Amino acid sequence: MHLVLGTRGSLLARTQSEWVADKLRACGHNVELRTIVTRGDREQSRPIPELGGKGLFTAELEAALRDGSIHLAVHSLKDLPVEDADGIVVAAIPEREMWQDALVTPGALELADLPSGARIGTASRRRTAFLLQRRPDIEVVPIRGNVDTRIARTLDGDLDGVVVAAAGLVRLQKSSVPHVALDFLPAPAQGALGIQAHRDAGPVHEALAVLHDVGVERAVRAERAVLAALEGGCSTPLGALAVPRETTLHLRASIAQLDGKVVLSAEAEGDDPDVIARQVADRLFEQGAQEILDATH
Repeated sequence: MHLVLGTRGSLLARTQSEWVADKLRACGHNVELRTIVTRGDREQSRPIPELGGKGLFTAELEAALRDGSIHLAVHSLKDLPVEDADGIVVAAIPEREMWQDALVTPGALELADLPSGARIGTASRRRTAFLLQRRPDIEVVPIRGNVDTRIARTLDGDLDGVVVAAAGLVRLQKSSVPHVALDFLPAPAQGALGIQAHRDAGPVHEALAVLHDVGVERAVRAERAVLAALEGGCSTPLGALAVPRETTLHLRASIAQLDGKVVLSAEAEGDDPDVIARQVADRLFEQGAQEILDATH
């Protein structure tokens, strides 16, 4: 089968797309990559929350899926809105890479060892809040740009450190960059890929079925369902992680004020991802999560 895979132009996006393409080629499919520029790629000067967030890196790819100019699109699943776009579904979720955040500094310093006043770069509200919870004496600097650009800003001395997804370092074969893993709860579905296709593209779904990991799908479904129950988006300062047990899932989530002074946490365990997500969300609401959501919208 000939498949056209739409991808953003960043090195990480193309690397992730090539990984999927190679898996499909190994199954006998002919896969062509087509680069599509999104609004989020074009507008690099403003913070993501100011741009609205939803569909920022996906709308153009989804339009191409609808008009049939591409057959599938690969995303970091954490960047996809929790609600499917009209006519589009996540047709496959492959094996998950590391879910942790990574603190990149020239000396691979632990967060506790950073000097007071250290300037740490991140574009994420979640990472900002969790950083300030642990180290209210540091300065968090909003940054945009691809992984290489962010890493360069700390290795060149412009910043004392940056926080990026560990999965990005692994996929870009940059694990040798000086860094330490952070124990923050990740963004829902961090480290997982989501492969979009048109809802009615049966042959494409059949081709992608071999890549789908049911265990990963259950875990990330629970994590993203917490976000959905809170009616949050990709800029909500929420961390969530579902860990498979023998026959159940254990789900933890935390939502934080942007200054890190208030962090609410809850957990639940069960066999239904949607049920435990609802339980966790209700427990967060009971603790006052709505006030945090109202302040960060």
